Amino acid sequence: MTGPPRTRRTNRTRDESGSAVVEFVVLAVLMLVPLIYLVMTMARLQAGSYAVSQAAREAGRAFVTADSGEAAGARAQAAARIAFLDHSFEEEGRLTVACDGSPCLRPDGRVEMTASVRVPLPLVPSFVRDVVPLSIPVSASHLSTVDRFRGTP
Repeated sequence: MTGPPRTRRTNRTRDESGSAVVEFVVLAVLMLVPLIYLVMTMARLQAGSYAVSQAAREAGRAFVTADSGEAAGARAQAAARIAFLDHSFEEEGRLTVACDGSPCLRPDGRVEMTASVRVPLPLVPSFVRDVVPLSIPVSASHLSTVDRFRGTP
C-alpha cells in the first residue's frame, strides 16, 4: 500500500525542524533581560531600605547615649554615615533629627531620626540621569527615648 504522493508543500513543512530552538532562544532572551533588570532594581531598593532603617536606628542610639548635646549630633551623623556606607550609599544618604523639647538630651526626652536615600536605577548612564531624575526615594524613621534616669547635661 502506497501513500499519497509527496508534494512540495509537505516537504517545506518538514524543513523547519530546527526553528523551535531558535524561537525558544529569542523568546528566552526577550523575557530574561527584563526579568534580570527587575531583580537588579529590586535588590538595590532592598539595600536602600536596609540602609535607611539601620541608619535611623543606629543614629538614634548614638544620639541618646551621647555625653553632651554638642557631641550628640556628630555621633548620630557618624553612625548614619557608617550605615549608608555599609550598603554602598555614600553621598545619597541624609539624616534629620527632631527633638520634642529643649534640650534634646533631657530625661525622658524623645528624639526622632529620619533617614532618607535616593536609590538610583541600575545601568542607567549618567548623562540620562542629568536630564531625567531616575531614582527612587526611600526613607525610614526611628523614635528614640533618652534614659529616664539620665542626669541633665
